[in-house]
Amino acid sequence: MNTLHKKFRKNLLAWLVLIPLFFGMQLFANRDLASGTPPAIQGTTLDGQTFPGLATLPKPAVLYFWASWCPVCRGMQGGIQELARDMPLLGIAMQSGDAAEVAQYMKQAGFDIPTVIDASGDIGKAFGLRGVPAVFVLGTDGNIRYASAGYTTALGVRLRYWLAGL
Repeated sequence: MNTLHKKFRKNLLAWLVLIPLFFGMQLFANRDLASGTPPAIQGTTLDGQTFPGLATLPKPAVLYFWASWCPVCRGMQGGIQELARDMPLLGIAMQSGDAAEVAQYMKQAGFDIPTVIDASGDIGKAFGLRGVPAVFVLGTDGNIRYASAGYTTALGVRLRYWLAGL
């Protein structure tokens, strides 16, 4: 019994350190992300058309910043594509080449979501991004309700989307 008690105390102590550390790292990683009114998105879509702006998206909506060279983004693609079938979702391909290069990558990867090209990374910079992937959830009023950088599960995005619609 004494050994079990010691293991429990040791594990509890580890969790008491790791949980605040995890959330502290999340706060640090997300500290510069845009909030409130989202920056304008000016760019072209995969078919070369000018993106008409965020006002045209039904709300709530999800903005997913990704890159073809990002292994974490590749790990999220299946979940993001599933989400795009169920909710308004716009992908922003950061620093992944021009529309033809992004379209070729998406075709090879079997990744099919509405996408705006951000070849220079300027859209991402306006949203405060230092890297990808990143997810922004817009509420019914069009404002950013949730923002997160790094890997996010489809369930996590789905929950934030649901909360943004309340």
